[in-house]
Amino acid sequence: MDTLTQNDVRRQKAGGVAAFYIALALIAAMPYFLLVVDYLGAETTAEKVALVVANFASLYAMYLVTYVFYGIALGVLAFALYDRLQAHAPAMMRLATAVALLWAVALVTSGMIFNYGMTTIVTLTKTDPTQARVVWQAVEPVAQALGGAGGEILGGLWVLLVSVVALRSGALPKLLGWFGVFIGVAGLSSAVPPLHGAAIVFGLMLIAWLVWLGAVLTMTKATAAAVGQPEGGITTQAWASTTKRIQPTAHAVDS
Repeated sequence: MDTLTQNDVRRQKAGGVAAFYIALALIAAMPYFLLVVDYLGAETTAEKVALVVANFASLYAMYLVTYVFYGIALGVLAFALYDRLQAHAPAMMRLATAVALLWAVALVTSGMIFNYGMTTIVTLTKTDPTQARVVWQAVEPVAQALGGAGGEILGGLWVLLVSVVALRSGALPKLLGWFGVFIGVAGLSSAVPPLHGAAIVFGLMLIAWLVWLGAVLTMTKATAAAVGQPEGGITTQAWASTTKRIQPTAHAVDS
């Protein structure tokens, strides 16, 4: 009998919690960077350095939450989805997970560079404001590039690959899969200079996708006691069965 063991379920629930965390981090970042610290509105290096110095503590905390911890949570979610989907398309899920881990590392690195760079210029501003601006001109582009300022290539590709596998396997609701395909295409499109604005669509829709995905993962239940069952021996049928139980509306649409 196909089963989902308690360990399998715990990993899925951990992935669901990670998805919720990422969604909340994105939601928290929007009002902060639009209303509290309008960093994007700063046009000159001097204005940016002044904003960093004036808001150092809150910026440091926000970059931990929305980049460093976000990247760690992304790794947890990526492995949970790998467990859920790899039985149907092992090669594609290996690729998808590799892309997700690259994205996670890039985000963590971006946050750490930004925070250490801020720490450096806050100290340097006290003795040499001109040099502080020069340092920030070197730090900022690197941190922003790793954070996806040039386009959401890694994020878009990961969501797209996962969604394609989900549609093929039935291990996630079909509507969620199609929604993910749309988001993935938007993310990839944002890498084209005239379409950079698609990154906004990607970010907003990603929040909804993550909340939906988190709900599916956290509601996963064991299908049997699984006495003597090897760990990791989960089949596509078991995932599909669980998905049907927790997503009756989506299943009805699929039918």
